[in-house]
Amino acid sequence: MSDLQPVKFYQTGTFTVGNRLLAPEERSVQANMQRTNSLNSGHRACQGCGEALGARYAIDAAMNATNRQLIAANATGCLEVFSTPYPETSWQIPWIHSLFGNAAAVATGLSAAMKVKGKKDVRVVAQGGDGGTTDIGFGCLSGMFERNDDVLYICYDNEAYMNTGVQRSSATPPAARTATTMPLGSEPGAPFGQGKFVPAIAMAHEIPYVATATVADLRDLEAKVTKAMSFRGARYIHILVPCPLGWGTASHDTIRMARLAKETGMFPVFEAEYGELKSALAIRRQLPVEEYLRPQKRFAHLFGKTPAVETIARIQAQADKNIRRYGLMAKEAAL
Repeated sequence: MSDLQPVKFYQTGTFTVGNRLLAPEERSVQANMQRTNSLNSGHRACQGCGEALGARYAIDAAMNATNRQLIAANATGCLEVFSTPYPETSWQIPWIHSLFGNAAAVATGLSAAMKVKGKKDVRVVAQGGDGGTTDIGFGCLSGMFERNDDVLYICYDNEAYMNTGVQRSSATPPAARTATTMPLGSEPGAPFGQGKFVPAIAMAHEIPYVATATVADLRDLEAKVTKAMSFRGARYIHILVPCPLGWGTASHDTIRMARLAKETGMFPVFEAEYGELKSALAIRRQLPVEEYLRPQKRFAHLFGKTPAVETIARIQAQADKNIRRYGLMAKEAAL
């Protein structure tokens, strides 16, 4: 037929249609023969779960970097609960369930055991959510950093205790509604001036490698896990993993929310070595924090009949501070 319409390929910015315009090694696909699928199908994560996506890519990258010689210790939390409902499991690697607060200590013991047995090629990863990392397991984690134990600790941060009913953690952002920080009173939601940013604390320990990442850029996440496994000693990666249930967002908006967190400066994406900042993932065009806050029901009280202008301004100031502190704008990140 002579009147057939020619096939056209479209590309806008860095996003392509169906990965067809990318080289094969750059395509982000979840199903191919090269993936180890360490976290396999059949788990019970919520639809749109950022943690399931982050863990799958992080552990597959660690497996590839270690020639599949990897053991994982997993703290109690969402990831453990939805992936291992007794007597089932979605893990296809040696995997140990630790208590809520001692994943770093258990991983340290595993690393020591491998060393004693002469299996130095077997590497160890510890995993936990923000509750098990920034709160309950913080002492064990700091000890692991201080001793420089040969463990990569990965925190999947969904900014609250999602598994037990969406209670505030020390990673919950200011003004966010949770089951324990209700939108009531003169300053509704989570209080300002509390909480902690563990990547900065890890940098203060001057451990070999610290990085942050989001599920909005899986190539960046994989590259950082791969780089972390090239170091010996304590390493820490903090991954933002939006939770549709706890954040009150649509399940199809998980990647969008992670990208907005980075593009507004709410979540700085960078890497550091031995306590010194080495690079930052540049923000192409800073967006106002309102674009990140408004789609989330946990911040709905900020946008009622009388918008909380002062509170939004305080959150914007925090984002601006992150951009200055970590050099997140494109020109600054290039220095």
